[in-house]
Amino acid sequence: MYIDESDKCHGKPLYLYLLEEFRRAGIRGATVYKGVAGYGSHSVLHLPHILRLSEDMPIVVEVVDEDSNIEKALRIVRECVEEGLVTLEDVYVYFYGHRGS
Repeated sequence: MYIDESDKCHGKPLYLYLLEEFRRAGIRGATVYKGVAGYGSHSVLHLPHILRLSEDMPIVVEVVDEDSNIEKALRIVRECVEEGLVTLEDVYVYFYGHRGS
C-alpha cells in the first residue's frame, strides 16, 4: 500500500501502527519503504527539502503472506487507512525463512 509518512492512526504513525497490528495478527512478513519523492491522487509533489527533513514523504508498506492472512491484513488496513492506494499482487515465493549457521 502507498501512504504518506505523516498519516496517523490512534496517535501513531500509520506505517508503525500497521506493522504492529500485522505482527499481532500473525502476518508472516511486512516491510516499510520510504520514498525519496512522489505524488498521489491529489498530484501534490512530496519532495525532500534541503533546509529540513521532510515529514511527509511517500511510504510503501508491503505484506507477504497466504491469502487467508492477507484478508486479516486487509481488515486492519480498512480500519485505519483513510487515504492512499492499496494493491494486491500474486507472487511466487522462492524462499522464506533463515538459514541456520
